[in-house]
Amino acid sequence: MSTTKRSTSELSTVRQLSEGAGESVSRREGGGRRRLAVVGVTVVAAVAGWAVFSQVAGIDLRAEQGATTFDIGAGSVFFASAAMAFAGWGLLALLERRTVNARKVWTVVAIIACITSLSSPLFGGIGLGAKLGLASLHLVVGAAVIVGLRRTALSATERCVGVAR
Repeated sequence: MSTTKRSTSELSTVRQLSEGAGESVSRREGGGRRRLAVVGVTVVAAVAGWAVFSQVAGIDLRAEQGATTFDIGAGSVFFASAAMAFAGWGLLALLERRTVNARKVWTVVAIIACITSLSSPLFGGIGLGAKLGLASLHLVVGAAVIVGLRRTALSATERCVGVAR
């Protein structure tokens, strides 16, 4: 009788583990698409922010670096936001392979990078409007990348189940 109870219990545990494995594998397979969607949303949000500041509000988004003055256009915003989103994705993927607490480590690093990036527009922007507008764009990109990619991060359990299969 105890053998029957034990077998039923073991079968139940195996069934739960296999169901969880299927969910994590499907989540991992869809992870690339979700992360690519985060890149797309980030770029759209950044370009939309640029359009509001420069085209609607009429703010001249310009910045100085050394003796050079840069006009910040839609193309610059597009490529810079895409590059930052892809860099965040790459770092998250690397941390998922190398550390147990990838989500936590990545989030801390991403927040520090976002805060640090604010020094560029605040010190390099030409005029108060440009400084605030460019800093806002940095925050929009940072928020989209941090919130979006953090949601796609696999937990250590999900990564281990995927390796065991």
